[in-house]
Amino acid sequence: MNIILLGPPGSGKGTQGELLAERTGVVRVSTGDLLRDAVGKGTSLGRRARSYMDQGLLVPDDVIIGLLREVLGSPAAAGGVIMDGFPRTVAQAEAVDALLKEKGGAVDAVLLFEVPDDELRRRIIGRASQIGRTDDNVEALRQRLAVYREQTQPLVDFYRGRGILVEIDAVGSIPEIAERVRTGLDA
Repeated sequence: MNIILLGPPGSGKGTQGELLAERTGVVRVSTGDLLRDAVGKGTSLGRRARSYMDQGLLVPDDVIIGLLREVLGSPAAAGGVIMDGFPRTVAQAEAVDALLKEKGGAVDAVLLFEVPDDELRRRIIGRASQIGRTDDNVEALRQRLAVYREQTQPLVDFYRGRGILVEIDAVGSIPEIAERVRTGLDA
């Protein structure tokens, strides 16, 4: 089972991805978490990624695709992966397709988490005050949303055209949204 989680920053992909991973036993791959870990450890990749992340920009494809290749080659990913926040462009989606094909797999479903902008702002400001992420501020969110919309809308259309896009209303309680995810995947 290979699932992609799409949605703007603050849409709940991480939370729902964790719940879905627990429920299915499929490993969750969050490139954001991997990159933040590299930043925290001060690795060369982390230093390179930090300048992009702090500006609300996307980390270059070659870095992310290399990380994903490593994960897909691990024993933990033998049953599939839940990709949280990647791919974000059609070119990245095609690279993911090629990586999965190498492993004898394919993308089974794409969950699109939909949340109005005012709710996203509220969530991001709340998250920043709770865990202190440097990329969680209003200006970075504004930039990240602009980049998300510009680059990701063609990806939404790409997966919708393949008939594997599942749109999730991601406003409500965590359990309510988790039930919508479950229902969407079962449909």
